[in-house]
Amino acid sequence: MKSNTIRKVAIVGYNRIPFARANTAYSNVGNKEMMIAALDGLIDKYNLKGKLLGEVAGGAVIKHTYDNNLIRECVMKTSLDPATPACDLQQACNTGIESAVYIANKIALGQIDSGIAGGVDSISDMPIAVSEKLRKILLEARQAKSLGGKIKTFLKLSPKDFSPLVPRNEESQTGLSMGGHTEITAKYYKISREEQDQFALKSHLNMAKAYDEGFFDDMITPFNGLEKDNNLRRDSTIEKLAKLNPAFDKVNGTLTAGNSTPLTDGASCILLASEEWAKEQGLPILAYITFAEIAAIEYVKNQQNLLLAPLFAASRMLEKAELNLQDFDYYEIHEAFAAQTLATLKIWESPELSAQIGLKKPLGAIDRNKLNVKGSSLAAAHPFAATGGRIIGVMAKLLNEKGSGKGLISICAAGGQGVTMIIEK
Repeated sequence: MKSNTIRKVAIVGYNRIPFARANTAYSNVGNKEMMIAALDGLIDKYNLKGKLLGEVAGGAVIKHTYDNNLIRECVMKTSLDPATPACDLQQACNTGIESAVYIANKIALGQIDSGIAGGVDSISDMPIAVSEKLRKILLEARQAKSLGGKIKTFLKLSPKDFSPLVPRNEESQTGLSMGGHTEITAKYYKISREEQDQFALKSHLNMAKAYDEGFFDDMITPFNGLEKDNNLRRDSTIEKLAKLNPAFDKVNGTLTAGNSTPLTDGASCILLASEEWAKEQGLPILAYITFAEIAAIEYVKNQQNLLLAPLFAASRMLEKAELNLQDFDYYEIHEAFAAQTLATLKIWESPELSAQIGLKKPLGAIDRNKLNVKGSSLAAAHPFAATGGRIIGVMAKLLNEKGSGKGLISICAAGGQGVTMIIEK
């Protein structure tokens, strides 16, 4: 298609498998099995069997070396036309939403008419590496020309060299985990334990209500014996949350297992298309992706900043869209930690804090009754690359059910990065 016109990008469908806390329901499966299950559910739901799509994009944050062509391998295991191309993307917790931006841009430019964006992560199937010394000795032994030479090489090893290395959830620049950084954020912006626990409780209550109302019935494909997100705590109370010990700063900390997302397994995907393709296929247009913005922030010297890059993405995006922060019917802010979401809201509301962090102006307060109305990451949990697809799907369904309106999405990520998006109906 040759055109100088930017086409509208429609969200046509969504699907995911239930999210599971690490080492529970999905302890015996990996990225490939979960991603295939999410794709198969999408294909069945929207009659895509045998169809040639423009492209499938997605990825995983935690990958084995044999997952190097993960999304293409997954596509080949589904009933899509095997000529459907695919690519792997990775940008920490932004992977899912960045994959959606990638596919949306290609549709907008007329390069493709349809595509799937998604993401998957398995913490249960985390790759385990050998020590650097053992790796070097193995390579050296491989080059030895005799058995004696190999034995001589192996004798250089000590028992400690055989200890396995598990990937560590920390920033290489600082040595701190996301939780460690967010503990600093909570102290810096004076986000109390009580505020965090109340926010976490609301996420669980909102998601439980959404399940009871059937909101997720057409959004989730059961997988491996699980039908619902198993992190959801229907019986959570403020009293139970208050009893939990600090998880990162054991002495003076306010972040706990209750107001932070756990390590999680899961997969999600969304179907994007041009209006013409959707109509030809007889598929509904749920909503449109209209704007997206990515930003990064310095977080090594200013360690409280790690998960606050979406502040800048939102500011730039709203300026381009000529909208105010208050012009939205729904807000979906990824709840990596209650403290990180609450810090974002606090900075938006404060002229002093906005100026201090470097924003042109405060964006102002939002109606919190419009925020994460069906529960979000604190309740559903957070398989890194799969969160973007979950959130986009929820926002598209909310706007489609309403029949009109605008939604703002904000997702923070490791490495001091963040993506924001506007979805409209």
